[in-house]
Amino acid sequence: MNSKEAVIRTEGVTKIYDSGEVQVEALKGIDLAIKPGELLAIMGASGSGKSTMLNIFGCLDYPSRGDYFLDGIHVNDLDRDQLADIRNRKIGFVFQGFNLLARTSAFENVELPLLYTRNVPNQDIGLLTRQALERVGLTDRAHHYPNQLSGGQQQRVAIARALVNQPAIILADEPTGNLDTRTSIEIMATFQELNRQGITIILVTHEHDIADYCRRVIEFRDGLIIRDQALPQPHDAAKDLETGQWKTFAGQGVPS
Repeated sequence: MNSKEAVIRTEGVTKIYDSGEVQVEALKGIDLAIKPGELLAIMGASGSGKSTMLNIFGCLDYPSRGDYFLDGIHVNDLDRDQLADIRNRKIGFVFQGFNLLARTSAFENVELPLLYTRNVPNQDIGLLTRQALERVGLTDRAHHYPNQLSGGQQQRVAIARALVNQPAIILADEPTGNLDTRTSIEIMATFQELNRQGITIILVTHEHDIADYCRRVIEFRDGLIIRDQALPQPHDAAKDLETGQWKTFAGQGVPS
């Protein structure tokens, strides 16, 4: 791939954490390019470097050495305010624990990022929020509170919140980690549909059956990439739900 085509590009990215007497090298010179429209899984054991990589992708942390480019912008050169601005404009985040405000409706949870975004007219906030909820099939749950929603519905609210600023990239950290098998496949069906609409999606997972719904899998070990594999025929989550094939996945992983 021509590096100029990449929406995310790292060159020699190294991350070192200094805990006093000990320095931990979490990433060791990572060269990586991710093109627009990819659906990519990052895998690896605890301490492998995958979460550190996601934090750098999300402009939540700087590399200790090396260069990170997001949509052609050299992130190393940005100050904290500029990092916050680029995160808000280009990236949506989805987390394992949903991170919804308990005493706030689904609608209010989704609209929250817009309240911190400059130059969004008040009349557009409601429209963008409704559109985001519609994209995840939750318009009929807009005024429900998190404790009135299932785990899968809560995660779809979180996805809608990630979508509301119309980002080019969604970063998802173990988005199915708290969900049962069927609900996990439903969430992957949502991600696949959003990916078909052109959104680049990068998710961290330790579940091989979830990674098999992605188009590319990158595996980390000890701060290095040990596998970078394209999946030419990823599983179709919507089809697996329709046929009931997901039932064979529980506890044994998706067959290749």
